Amino acid sequence: MTDLTPIAPLLDEQAIELPSWAFGNSGTRFKVFAQPGVPRDPYEKIADAAQVHRFTGLAPTVALHIPWDKVDDYADLAKHAEDHGVALGTINSNTFQDDDYKLGSVTHSDPRIRQKAIDHHYECIDIMGATGSRDLKIWLADGSNYPGQDDMRGRQDRLADSLQKIYDRIGPEQRLVLEYKFFEPAFYHTDVPDWGTSYVQVAALGERAMVCLDTGHHAPGTNIEFIVMQLLRLGRLGSFDFNSRFYADDDLIVGAADPFQLFRILTEVVRGGGYGRDSGVAFMLDQCHNIEDKIPGQIRSVLNVQEMTARALLVDREALAAAQLAGDVLAANGILMDAFQTDVRPGLAAYREAKGLPADPMAAYAASGYAASIVEGRVGGAQAGWGA
Repeated sequence: MTDLTPIAPLLDEQAIELPSWAFGNSGTRFKVFAQPGVPRDPYEKIADAAQVHRFTGLAPTVALHIPWDKVDDYADLAKHAEDHGVALGTINSNTFQDDDYKLGSVTHSDPRIRQKAIDHHYECIDIMGATGSRDLKIWLADGSNYPGQDDMRGRQDRLADSLQKIYDRIGPEQRLVLEYKFFEPAFYHTDVPDWGTSYVQVAALGERAMVCLDTGHHAPGTNIEFIVMQLLRLGRLGSFDFNSRFYADDDLIVGAADPFQLFRILTEVVRGGGYGRDSGVAFMLDQCHNIEDKIPGQIRSVLNVQEMTARALLVDREALAAAQLAGDVLAANGILMDAFQTDVRPGLAAYREAKGLPADPMAAYAASGYAASIVEGRVGGAQAGWGA
């Protein structure tokens, strides 16, 4: 068994924020699949998210999505989270489920619709004040489907103007984090399609504007760890949305499709100073569990991130640097592969037990009876899901 004692203090610093929407019903463009026991409101979502932290110790905060998670009293929701051993985290805006936004939101040519989208973000900022959240995360569905449909440069100008108005409203301890996605639901062009566009826009706003990197939002073959390196080098990597993809924005369990890619990303995060409590880089999940149970899906996800983080922390940096400087291609690659192929699972089980956590969180959750209790107890009412 690999001894993880030398990296245990670094493992202690890992925190992975969970998305509230991962616990609601979700599906494909063709069908949303309901499951028994799914939460009916934000309070039940948080109770489910707290189970992930209870069994893993890795997920102390829960991101909210507005308006899906709107409540009358956010202080009460924050107290509910605290009572369950977690806290409220990032506030995510939504400008993609309103008829007015069919042709865009903050980039729309109609000033009334742009202001409506800006006002929604003002509301999100007010919620941040009530919950103590640091980050406002913005993902935009804005774009066009056909050449000539709209003026792409004009949309960039309107985007810059709208983002500046939103940025000017956030507090001195808060951040605006702009996510990018290369296509979908816009198919000809997306207004924020890549890290470069996101970086250009946030760099113009101020030092508290950052980029969010969603691991599923890239074209096939993209070297994501190169983007991680650049954003860390530029001081603009604010957060990750971790998930996994085979073809497009699949939103599968992180590490499911390409564990080696996850390892490479985390290796570059560690190398670039993006890991740990003081790094300023937030680790978050953004996944939809369509055919698997929600809570075990999230448990598996955070464990996958922890496992690849442990492997990344085991990279022999001194030996790697020496091999790189010597131009020894095979030795350098071998050092990286040795860390990736290290089986850290027994060591992580021992690490968890030393912290009073179950060695096998998946088995411990399955034996807890919580899944049966929510199926039995959550009868009646409307289940939460996309748009609810």
